[in-house]
Amino acid sequence: MSISMIGVDHNKAPIDIRALFAFTKKNAGEAMEKLKEQKGIEGCIILSTCNRLEVWASLDDKEEVSLYDCLCQLKGIRDNSYRDYFVEREDKEAVEHLFYLTSGLKSQILGEDQILTQVKDALSLAREHFTTDGVLEVLFRMAVTAGKKIKTEVPFSHGNPSVIHQAIQFLENKGYRIQGKTCMVIGNGEMGKVAAQTLREAGADVTVTIRQYRSGVVNIPLGCKRINYGERMEYLPKCDLVVSATASPNYTLQEALFEEVRLVKPLILIDLAVPRDIEPKLGQREGITLYDMDSFRMDETPKELAQNLEAAGAIVCSQMEEFYQWLDGRDVIPRIQDIREEAVNDLNLRIAKILKSTPMEEHDRETLLQAVDTAAGKVVNKLIFGLRDSLNQEVFLECVKGLEKIYEE
Repeated sequence: MSISMIGVDHNKAPIDIRALFAFTKKNAGEAMEKLKEQKGIEGCIILSTCNRLEVWASLDDKEEVSLYDCLCQLKGIRDNSYRDYFVEREDKEAVEHLFYLTSGLKSQILGEDQILTQVKDALSLAREHFTTDGVLEVLFRMAVTAGKKIKTEVPFSHGNPSVIHQAIQFLENKGYRIQGKTCMVIGNGEMGKVAAQTLREAGADVTVTIRQYRSGVVNIPLGCKRINYGERMEYLPKCDLVVSATASPNYTLQEALFEEVRLVKPLILIDLAVPRDIEPKLGQREGITLYDMDSFRMDETPKELAQNLEAAGAIVCSQMEEFYQWLDGRDVIPRIQDIREEAVNDLNLRIAKILKSTPMEEHDRETLLQAVDTAAGKVVNKLIFGLRDSLNQEVFLECVKGLEKIYEE
């Protein structure tokens, strides 16, 4: 069995390429079920966020499986030219990637903790659809544990936690102040709520759009107003800034809708969705400035964040080592059980003649043999697991291999 992943992210692919391979929550569940049916795939998890798409799988080494081909088949894509945008990782390289990713050390915004929730949600979704297996289950759980530990112990993880924070900082660096501005947020999912709350905390007058059929049951951040989604274009001329962050497969703002809209002041549009929420052509209209997810990259790591990377890295390495010990132990435990059984049988054969010639009742003889079996098993376990605790993994595995050879014949 091997651990394998294939992924595309903001470092290698522009937003439109990422959008081609993105999954909604519903589609991800259906896709994982189809992947699990593929020969050679023992378990799978799909992680789909605004910045990345990753397909994880535990594979049967006896079968040849191309995760890229499986992904393209799921998306109905026959163009092989997208392969260069993807990165494939296996085993230790894949494990290391997930631990650093979940810890926020590979995010577009260093140290952001939304990815931690996204990884947890991906695991939960795989559980709901019965597509994960023991190895991926433990891998993702331990990676999440590392992320939580860093969030608690490393100061940099308490910095800007989302793209909207970075967007506000980006605008303020350009001299644009959010305080007092009239803002509209389209979308009331997790990212939409974060955007609305962050803008409100920055001093903006914030209105959130709500789908009409949900307007009576949806909560919005404290201090924000609400309008029906269908009223967004009527409200838009009053706005200084509009953020769109939905999971809609269609544009929430498209050029055709602006034909009858008269803007009386400059308008900033921020598109935080993948696939896009805002039609790119709108960025070419006079008076409109359009930003998307890729507009807010950090050119360099801030000094105060860089100083904490070493501490975060140490936590990641420690947690990864625990996973490797579990993984190695998982493979070697059946071998240890076989060695113990052979050793106990060996001991029984050697003392059988002595017990036969020893005067005692048959019942007592059977009781004694059972006691010897139990004691011998405990002694063998203590010896082998004692070796595991006192030797490095490579030497320990050589010892196990040597013990196996003793009983090969």
